[in-house]
Amino acid sequence: MSAKKKLVKKKLVKKLIKKSKASAKKSSSIKKIIKKKPISKKPKPVAKKISKPKAVVKKPAKKAKKIIAKPLIKTIEKKVKAVKEKKVLVNNNIQENIEKAVSTKRPRKSSKKPLITLPPPPKIEVSTYPKNKVKSVLISQPKPLDGDKNPYLDLGKKYNLNITFRQFIKIEGLNSQDFRAQRIDILEHGAVILTSRLSVDHYFRLCNEMRITVPESMKYFCINEQTAYYLQKYIQYRKRKIFFGHGTILDLVDVIRKNKDEKFLLPSSDVTKEQIMDFLDELKITYTKGIFYKTVSANLSDIKSLSEFDMLVFFTPAGIKSLKQNFPGFKQGNTRIAAFGHAAALLMKDLGFRLDVFAPNPQNPSMSGAIDSYLKEANKR
Repeated sequence: MSAKKKLVKKKLVKKLIKKSKASAKKSSSIKKIIKKKPISKKPKPVAKKISKPKAVVKKPAKKAKKIIAKPLIKTIEKKVKAVKEKKVLVNNNIQENIEKAVSTKRPRKSSKKPLITLPPPPKIEVSTYPKNKVKSVLISQPKPLDGDKNPYLDLGKKYNLNITFRQFIKIEGLNSQDFRAQRIDILEHGAVILTSRLSVDHYFRLCNEMRITVPESMKYFCINEQTAYYLQKYIQYRKRKIFFGHGTILDLVDVIRKNKDEKFLLPSSDVTKEQIMDFLDELKITYTKGIFYKTVSANLSDIKSLSEFDMLVFFTPAGIKSLKQNFPGFKQGNTRIAAFGHAAALLMKDLGFRLDVFAPNPQNPSMSGAIDSYLKEANKR
Protein backbone atom coordinates (compact mmCIF):
# COMPACT_ATOMS: atom_id res chain seq x y z
CA MET A 1 0.00 0.00 0.00
CA SER A 2 1.12 3.51 -0.77
CA ALA A 3 1.84 6.13 1.93
CA LYS A 4 -1.06 8.33 0.82
CA LYS A 5 -3.64 5.57 1.25
CA LYS A 6 -2.33 4.81 4.75
CA LEU A 7 -2.74 8.43 5.80
CA VAL A 8 -6.33 8.54 4.54
CA LYS A 9 -7.19 5.37 6.48
CA LYS A 10 -5.77 6.80 9.72
CA LYS A 11 -7.82 9.99 9.35
CA LEU A 12 -11.02 8.02 8.85
CA VAL A 13 -10.34 5.84 11.88
CA LYS A 14 -9.78 8.95 14.04
CA LYS A 15 -13.09 10.48 12.89
CA LEU A 16 -14.99 7.31 13.70
CA ILE A 17 -13.48 7.13 17.21
CA LYS A 18 -14.51 10.75 17.89
CA LYS A 19 -18.08 10.12 16.77
CA SER A 20 -18.38 7.01 18.97
CA LYS A 21 -17.12 8.94 22.03
CA ALA A 22 -19.61 11.78 21.45
CA SER A 23 -22.54 9.39 21.20
CA ALA A 24 -21.45 7.61 24.40
CA LYS A 25 -21.43 10.92 26.29
CA LYS A 26 -24.98 11.78 25.14
CA SER A 27 -26.36 8.45 26.25
CA SER A 28 -24.80 8.78 29.70
CA SER A 29 -26.28 12.26 30.16
CA ILE A 30 -29.78 11.03 29.20
CA LYS A 31 -29.54 8.18 31.72
CA LYS A 32 -28.62 10.63 34.50
CA ILE A 33 -31.66 12.82 33.69
CA ILE A 34 -33.98 9.82 33.78
CA LYS A 35 -32.58 8.73 37.15
CA LYS A 36 -32.97 12.21 38.59
CA LYS A 37 -36.56 12.89 37.31
CA PRO A 38 -38.65 9.77 37.21
CA ILE A 39 -41.80 10.00 35.00
CA SER A 40 -44.93 9.86 37.08
CA LYS A 41 -47.63 7.66 35.61
CA LYS A 42 -50.43 9.37 37.55
CA PRO A 43 -52.49 11.96 35.60
CA LYS A 44 -52.45 15.57 36.61
CA PRO A 45 -55.25 16.63 38.97
CA VAL A 46 -58.13 18.39 37.14
CA ALA A 47 -59.68 21.45 38.67
CA LYS A 48 -63.12 20.66 40.04
CA LYS A 49 -66.06 22.61 38.67
CA ILE A 50 -68.26 24.26 41.23
CA SER A 51 -71.76 22.95 40.65
CA LYS A 52 -74.69 25.18 41.49
CA PRO A 53 -77.33 23.74 43.77
CA LYS A 54 -80.31 22.37 41.79
CA ALA A 55 -83.68 24.00 42.26
CA VAL A 56 -86.08 21.67 43.96
CA VAL A 57 -89.34 21.32 41.94
CA LYS A 58 -92.34 20.54 44.01
CA LYS A 59 -94.63 17.93 42.40
CA PRO A 60 -98.35 18.72 42.47
CA ALA A 61 -100.24 16.68 44.92
CA LYS A 62 -102.40 13.95 43.39
CA LYS A 63 -106.07 14.78 43.30
CA ALA A 64 -108.22 12.50 45.20
CA LYS A 65 -110.51 10.32 43.05
CA LYS A 66 -114.10 11.37 43.13
CA ILE A 67 -116.39 8.72 44.28
CA ILE A 68 -119.25 8.36 41.73
CA ALA A 69 -122.56 7.21 42.93
CA LYS A 70 -123.95 3.86 41.66
CA PRO A 71 -127.00 5.29 39.87
CA LEU A 72 -124.75 7.56 37.82
CA ILE A 73 -122.60 4.59 36.76
CA LYS A 74 -125.67 2.74 35.50
CA THR A 75 -126.86 5.67 33.37
CA ILE A 76 -123.36 6.04 31.83
CA GLU A 77 -123.28 2.31 30.97
CA LYS A 78 -126.70 2.56 29.29
CA LYS A 79 -125.53 5.47 27.15
CA VAL A 80 -122.40 3.56 26.12
CA LYS A 81 -124.53 0.54 25.11
CA ALA A 82 -126.86 2.72 23.06
CA VAL A 83 -123.91 4.28 21.20
CA LYS A 84 -122.46 0.82 20.45
CA GLU A 85 -125.83 -0.45 19.18
CA LYS A 86 -126.14 2.56 16.84
CA LYS A 87 -122.66 1.85 15.41
CA VAL A 88 -123.56 -1.78 14.80
CA LEU A 89 -126.78 -0.77 13.00
CA VAL A 90 -124.90 1.70 10.82
CA ASN A 91 -122.29 -0.92 9.91
CA ASN A 92 -125.01 -3.45 9.05
CA ASN A 93 -126.79 -0.92 6.82
CA ILE A 94 -123.53 -0.16 5.00
CA GLN A 95 -122.91 -3.88 4.40
CA GLU A 96 -126.47 -4.35 3.11
CA ASN A 97 -126.05 -1.43 0.70
CA ILE A 98 -122.76 -2.85 -0.57
CA GLU A 99 -124.35 -6.28 -1.10
CA LYS A 100 -127.26 -4.71 -3.00
CA ALA A 101 -124.90 -2.73 -5.21
CA VAL A 102 -122.90 -5.86 -6.03
CA SER A 103 -125.99 -7.99 -6.70
CA THR A 104 -127.74 -5.44 -8.96
CA LYS A 105 -125.75 -5.19 -12.20
CA ARG A 106 -126.01 -1.72 -13.61
CA PRO A 107 -125.71 -1.35 -17.38
CA ARG A 108 -122.35 0.15 -18.29
CA LYS A 109 -122.23 3.18 -20.50
CA SER A 110 -120.13 1.96 -23.39
CA SER A 111 -117.79 4.43 -25.04
CA LYS A 112 -118.34 2.76 -28.40
CA LYS A 113 -120.45 4.65 -30.89
CA PRO A 114 -123.64 2.99 -32.13
CA LEU A 115 -123.20 0.85 -35.23
CA ILE A 116 -124.80 1.87 -38.48
CA THR A 117 -127.18 -0.86 -39.62
CA LEU A 118 -128.60 -0.43 -43.07
CA PRO A 119 -131.77 -2.28 -44.09
CA PRO A 120 -131.03 -5.82 -45.36
CA PRO A 121 -131.12 -6.30 -49.14
CA PRO A 122 -134.09 -8.15 -50.66
CA LYS A 123 -133.84 -11.90 -51.23
CA ILE A 124 -133.04 -12.93 -54.79
CA GLU A 125 -134.43 -16.24 -56.05
CA VAL A 126 -132.51 -18.04 -58.79
CA SER A 127 -134.44 -20.19 -61.30
CA THR A 128 -134.16 -23.98 -61.41
CA TYR A 129 -133.94 -24.11 -65.20
CA PRO A 130 -132.02 -27.18 -66.52
CA LYS A 131 -128.28 -26.54 -66.59
CA ASN A 132 -127.39 -27.29 -70.21
CA LYS A 133 -123.85 -27.06 -71.58
CA VAL A 134 -122.45 -23.54 -72.16
CA LYS A 135 -120.16 -22.91 -75.13
CA SER A 136 -120.27 -19.11 -75.71
CA VAL A 137 -120.57 -16.22 -73.21
CA LEU A 138 -121.24 -12.49 -73.82
CA ILE A 139 -119.76 -10.20 -71.12
CA SER A 140 -121.32 -6.70 -71.07
CA GLN A 141 -118.00 -4.98 -70.29
CA PRO A 142 -115.31 -3.31 -72.43
CA LYS A 143 -112.66 -5.58 -73.88
CA PRO A 144 -109.59 -5.84 -71.58
CA LEU A 145 -106.26 -4.51 -72.83
CA ASP A 146 -103.65 -6.89 -74.18
CA GLY A 147 -101.61 -8.41 -71.37
CA ASP A 148 -104.21 -7.65 -68.67
CA LYS A 149 -105.30 -10.58 -66.54
CA ASN A 150 -109.03 -11.18 -66.73
CA PRO A 151 -110.98 -13.83 -64.75
CA TYR A 152 -113.42 -14.40 -67.66
CA LEU A 153 -110.58 -15.18 -70.08
CA ASP A 154 -109.30 -17.69 -67.50
CA LEU A 155 -112.77 -19.30 -67.44
CA GLY A 156 -112.70 -19.50 -71.24
CA LYS A 157 -109.42 -21.43 -71.13
CA LYS A 158 -110.62 -23.66 -68.30
CA TYR A 159 -113.93 -24.72 -69.96
CA ASN A 160 -112.99 -24.13 -73.62
CA LEU A 161 -115.50 -21.26 -74.03
CA ASN A 162 -115.86 -18.58 -76.67
CA ILE A 163 -115.76 -15.29 -74.62
CA THR A 164 -117.03 -12.04 -76.24
CA PHE A 165 -116.71 -8.60 -74.60
CA ARG A 166 -119.19 -5.85 -75.59
CA GLN A 167 -120.11 -2.81 -73.49
CA PHE A 168 -123.86 -2.23 -73.41
CA ILE A 169 -123.68 1.33 -71.99
CA LYS A 170 -121.60 4.46 -72.44
CA ILE A 171 -120.95 7.41 -70.15
CA GLU A 172 -121.78 10.96 -71.20
CA GLY A 173 -120.73 13.89 -69.04
CA LEU A 174 -123.16 16.74 -68.37
CA ASN A 175 -122.25 20.11 -69.83
CA SER A 176 -121.98 23.20 -67.60
CA GLN A 177 -125.40 24.51 -68.67
CA ASP A 178 -127.24 21.30 -67.68
CA PHE A 179 -125.30 21.16 -64.41
CA ARG A 180 -126.22 24.77 -63.49
CA ALA A 181 -129.89 23.85 -63.92
CA GLN A 182 -129.53 21.72 -60.74
CA ARG A 183 -128.64 24.91 -58.79
CA ILE A 184 -125.67 23.36 -56.99
CA ASP A 185 -122.85 25.60 -55.75
CA ILE A 186 -119.70 23.45 -55.59
CA LEU A 187 -117.80 25.92 -53.39
CA GLU A 188 -120.50 25.77 -50.70
CA HIS A 189 -119.36 22.21 -49.92
CA GLY A 190 -116.26 21.48 -47.85
CA ALA A 191 -116.07 17.75 -48.61
CA VAL A 192 -116.62 15.44 -51.63
CA ILE A 193 -117.56 11.74 -51.63
CA LEU A 194 -116.05 9.98 -54.67
CA THR A 195 -117.31 6.48 -55.49
CA SER A 196 -115.35 5.77 -58.71
CA ARG A 197 -112.77 7.14 -61.14
CA LEU A 198 -115.60 8.39 -63.34
CA SER A 199 -116.87 10.61 -60.53
CA VAL A 200 -113.31 12.00 -60.10
CA ASP A 201 -112.95 12.77 -63.83
CA HIS A 202 -116.33 14.47 -64.23
CA TYR A 203 -116.05 16.42 -60.96
CA PHE A 204 -112.80 18.12 -62.01
CA ARG A 205 -113.96 18.41 -65.65
CA LEU A 206 -117.04 20.43 -64.66
CA CYS A 207 -115.00 22.56 -62.22
CA ASN A 208 -112.63 23.37 -65.08
CA GLU A 209 -115.48 24.18 -67.51
CA MET A 210 -117.18 26.45 -64.96
CA ARG A 211 -113.81 28.07 -64.07
CA ILE A 212 -114.04 27.03 -60.44
CA THR A 213 -110.73 26.70 -58.57
CA VAL A 214 -111.11 23.92 -56.03
CA PRO A 215 -109.69 25.17 -52.66
CA GLU A 216 -106.81 23.34 -50.99
CA SER A 217 -108.94 22.90 -47.86
CA MET A 218 -111.37 20.59 -49.72
CA LYS A 219 -111.66 17.12 -48.12
CA TYR A 220 -111.96 13.99 -50.29
CA PHE A 221 -113.68 10.80 -49.08
CA CYS A 222 -113.00 7.93 -51.51
CA ILE A 223 -114.70 4.53 -51.46
CA ASN A 224 -111.41 2.66 -52.05
CA GLU A 225 -107.65 3.21 -52.26
CA GLN A 226 -107.52 3.07 -56.08
CA THR A 227 -109.92 6.01 -56.38
CA ALA A 228 -107.90 7.95 -53.78
CA TYR A 229 -104.61 7.49 -55.68
CA TYR A 230 -106.35 8.43 -58.94
CA LEU A 231 -106.76 11.96 -57.49
CA GLN A 232 -103.04 12.53 -58.23
CA LYS A 233 -104.08 13.20 -61.82
CA TYR A 234 -105.71 16.49 -60.70
CA ILE A 235 -104.26 17.51 -57.31
CA GLN A 236 -101.12 17.19 -55.19
CA TYR A 237 -101.87 14.11 -53.09
CA ARG A 238 -99.69 14.97 -50.10
CA LYS A 239 -101.04 18.48 -49.57
CA ARG A 240 -104.72 17.46 -49.36
CA LYS A 241 -106.95 15.79 -46.79
CA ILE A 242 -107.84 12.46 -48.42
CA PHE A 243 -109.60 9.53 -46.70
CA PHE A 244 -110.42 6.14 -48.25
CA GLY A 245 -112.20 2.89 -47.36
CA HIS A 246 -111.78 -0.71 -48.48
CA GLY A 247 -114.55 -0.97 -51.07
CA THR A 248 -117.73 -0.01 -49.21
CA ILE A 249 -119.14 3.26 -47.88
CA LEU A 250 -119.50 1.66 -44.41
CA ASP A 251 -115.68 1.75 -44.04
CA LEU A 252 -115.86 5.56 -43.84
CA VAL A 253 -118.27 5.72 -40.87
CA ASP A 254 -115.78 6.97 -38.26
CA VAL A 255 -114.11 9.49 -40.57
CA ILE A 256 -117.39 10.99 -41.76
CA ARG A 257 -118.65 11.19 -38.15
CA LYS A 258 -115.61 13.26 -37.20
CA ASN A 259 -116.39 15.69 -40.04
CA LYS A 260 -120.14 15.98 -39.36
CA ASP A 261 -120.06 19.77 -39.51
CA GLU A 262 -118.96 19.74 -43.17
CA LYS A 263 -121.42 19.93 -46.05
CA PHE A 264 -120.82 16.96 -48.38
CA LEU A 265 -121.17 16.79 -52.17
CA LEU A 266 -121.91 13.43 -53.86
CA PRO A 267 -120.98 13.50 -57.59
CA SER A 268 -122.85 10.65 -59.28
CA SER A 269 -124.65 9.48 -62.39
CA ASP A 270 -128.37 9.55 -62.99
CA VAL A 271 -128.40 5.95 -61.66
CA THR A 272 -127.07 6.08 -58.07
CA LYS A 273 -126.77 3.31 -55.53
CA GLU A 274 -129.43 3.96 -52.90
CA GLN A 275 -127.27 2.33 -50.21
CA ILE A 276 -124.91 5.32 -50.13
CA MET A 277 -127.75 7.80 -49.60
CA ASP A 278 -129.34 5.55 -46.93
CA PHE A 279 -125.98 5.50 -45.15
CA LEU A 280 -125.68 9.31 -45.17
CA ASP A 281 -129.28 9.71 -43.99
CA GLU A 282 -128.63 7.29 -41.12
CA LEU A 283 -125.63 9.38 -40.00
CA LYS A 284 -127.72 12.59 -40.35
CA ILE A 285 -125.15 14.16 -42.67
CA THR A 286 -125.98 17.27 -44.70
CA TYR A 287 -125.16 16.35 -48.30
CA THR A 288 -126.11 17.25 -51.86
CA LYS A 289 -126.46 14.67 -54.61
CA GLY A 290 -125.29 16.13 -57.92
CA ILE A 291 -125.64 14.47 -61.34
CA PHE A 292 -122.29 14.99 -63.09
CA TYR A 293 -122.63 12.31 -65.83
CA LYS A 294 -125.24 10.02 -67.39
CA THR A 295 -125.26 6.36 -68.37
CA VAL A 296 -126.69 6.01 -71.87
CA SER A 297 -127.47 2.86 -73.87
CA ALA A 298 -124.80 2.02 -76.44
CA ASN A 299 -125.53 1.25 -80.10
CA LEU A 300 -125.41 -2.57 -80.40
CA SER A 301 -126.27 -2.85 -84.10
CA ASP A 302 -123.06 -4.86 -84.70
CA ILE A 303 -124.59 -7.83 -82.76
CA LYS A 304 -126.93 -9.63 -85.19
CA SER A 305 -128.69 -11.90 -82.67
CA LEU A 306 -128.33 -12.69 -78.95
CA SER A 307 -129.48 -16.29 -79.54
CA GLU A 308 -125.94 -17.17 -80.71
CA PHE A 309 -124.76 -16.80 -77.09
CA ASP A 310 -125.48 -19.43 -74.42
CA MET A 311 -125.01 -16.94 -71.53
CA LEU A 312 -125.36 -13.16 -71.11
CA VAL A 313 -123.65 -11.44 -68.15
CA PHE A 314 -124.84 -8.03 -66.82
CA PHE A 315 -123.44 -5.82 -64.05
CA THR A 316 -125.72 -2.75 -63.89
CA PRO A 317 -129.43 -1.94 -64.33
CA ALA A 318 -128.42 0.42 -67.16
CA GLY A 319 -126.96 -2.52 -69.10
CA ILE A 320 -130.25 -4.43 -68.80
CA LYS A 321 -132.17 -1.34 -70.01
CA SER A 322 -129.82 -1.19 -73.00
CA LEU A 323 -130.65 -4.86 -73.74
CA LYS A 324 -134.35 -4.02 -73.81
CA GLN A 325 -133.85 -0.93 -76.01
CA ASN A 326 -131.54 -2.56 -78.57
CA PHE A 327 -133.36 -5.91 -78.69
CA PRO A 328 -137.06 -5.25 -77.95
CA GLY A 329 -138.16 -8.60 -79.43
CA PHE A 330 -135.57 -10.70 -77.56
CA LYS A 331 -136.92 -14.00 -76.17
CA GLN A 332 -134.72 -15.74 -73.62
CA GLY A 333 -135.47 -19.39 -74.35
CA ASN A 334 -132.38 -21.50 -73.58
CA THR A 335 -130.12 -18.42 -73.10
CA ARG A 336 -128.89 -18.17 -69.50
CA ILE A 337 -128.68 -14.72 -67.89
CA ALA A 338 -126.32 -13.77 -65.03
CA ALA A 339 -126.73 -10.53 -63.06
CA PHE A 340 -124.46 -8.86 -60.50
CA GLY A 341 -126.07 -6.85 -57.71
CA HIS A 342 -129.55 -6.70 -56.24
CA ALA A 343 -130.71 -3.74 -58.34
CA ALA A 344 -129.77 -5.46 -61.63
CA ALA A 345 -131.37 -8.76 -60.55
CA LEU A 346 -134.66 -7.11 -59.51
CA LEU A 347 -134.88 -5.15 -62.77
CA MET A 348 -134.22 -8.36 -64.72
CA LYS A 349 -137.22 -10.01 -63.09
CA ASP A 350 -139.40 -6.91 -63.51
CA LEU A 351 -138.74 -6.99 -67.28
CA GLY A 352 -139.85 -10.63 -67.42
CA PHE A 353 -136.47 -12.35 -67.86
CA ARG A 354 -135.30 -15.48 -66.07
CA LEU A 355 -132.35 -15.20 -63.67
CA ASP A 356 -129.99 -18.22 -63.79
CA VAL A 357 -126.84 -16.94 -62.03
CA PHE A 358 -126.68 -14.31 -59.27
CA ALA A 359 -123.77 -12.69 -57.43
CA PRO A 360 -122.67 -11.75 -54.85
CA ASN A 361 -123.87 -14.68 -52.76
CA PRO A 362 -122.51 -16.34 -49.58
CA GLN A 363 -120.59 -18.95 -51.60
CA ASN A 364 -119.31 -16.65 -54.39
CA PRO A 365 -118.79 -12.93 -53.74
CA SER A 366 -117.58 -12.34 -57.34
CA MET A 367 -119.38 -12.78 -60.68
CA SER A 368 -116.61 -14.92 -62.12
CA GLY A 369 -116.79 -17.27 -59.11
CA ALA A 370 -120.59 -17.65 -59.46
CA ILE A 371 -120.24 -18.48 -63.19
CA ASP A 372 -117.45 -20.96 -62.40
CA SER A 373 -119.62 -22.86 -59.90
CA TYR A 374 -122.49 -22.92 -62.46
CA LEU A 375 -120.24 -24.25 -65.24
CA LYS A 376 -118.92 -27.03 -63.01
CA GLU A 377 -122.39 -28.59 -63.08
CA ALA A 378 -123.50 -27.49 -66.57
CA ASN A 379 -120.32 -28.55 -68.41
CA LYS A 380 -119.79 -31.86 -66.63
CA ARG A 381 -119.97 -33.96 -69.78
